[in-house]
Amino acid sequence: MVYKITHGSSKEKLKHGQFVKFNISFAIPEKDTVLNSSFGKVPAYFMIDSGRLTKHNFTEILMLCAVGDVVDFKLSNDTLKNMGAIEYNATFPKGGMITGKAEFIKVFATEAEMMADYQKEVLAQRDREMDALVKVAEKKGEKYIKDTAGVVVVLKTAGDTTKAVAGKTASVFYKGYLADGKDAGKEFDSNMSKEKNPNQQPYDVNVGTGSVIRGWELALKYFGKGGKGTIYVPSMNAYGPQGSPPVIPAYSNLAFDIEVTDVKQGPPPAPQAIPVLPRN
Repeated sequence: MVYKITHGSSKEKLKHGQFVKFNISFAIPEKDTVLNSSFGKVPAYFMIDSGRLTKHNFTEILMLCAVGDVVDFKLSNDTLKNMGAIEYNATFPKGGMITGKAEFIKVFATEAEMMADYQKEVLAQRDREMDALVKVAEKKGEKYIKDTAGVVVVLKTAGDTTKAVAGKTASVFYKGYLADGKDAGKEFDSNMSKEKNPNQQPYDVNVGTGSVIRGWELALKYFGKGGKGTIYVPSMNAYGPQGSPPVIPAYSNLAFDIEVTDVKQGPPPAPQAIPVLPRN
């Protein structure tokens, strides 16, 4: 792996057993395409295991680095192909290169400390996304509710007083599309198209069971039977850094136009298994 380390002020190298927080990005320079990047989003975290630092990967030189260092590196598509990491295609052609950048931010002695820091970063990312979605609603002139748990709700019609809270089943027609960015408005899913399918049925959501993305769970409680509106969901309460390929890219804020056609009592919770005690 070809690399260059730009050293920061720290002289203490990363050590086996530490948990490191870092930003990383991968790009294809010839196509001016960023494949993936954590810069400006949720950083990556990694436990340093000196016995598992693989070659032809930025971890190869991990223990040469310290907090504050920045590594610029290049990976050969041909080498990655020989390792079985990629297949040649239009994105990764034979003879091509991938460039990368890693910046080491902080180290933690324990996994608990690392996880506490990760949770703070997740909430910070969600709040940034919420601010972006509020701007989307304001630009459209929509009157919105900003739920502090992480969803923006536009109530066009609230519906009746029996709301779709936990324990209820809500029957929902919806259209989902990307909320912002260069592909804002791009539809990825819908069950509203009665012209294409006259027998289209609403989607039943058993609220509070985790059967849908968290953003829906947070938003449906504002709607009763007959309710209509739009819900804006930050990526961290939807599909997050992974996205839902190929239709929903990583870190996609989503919007859903919804119509709640019914709210009724949901199914009873599944009975918990009774542990079988061993006989004496």
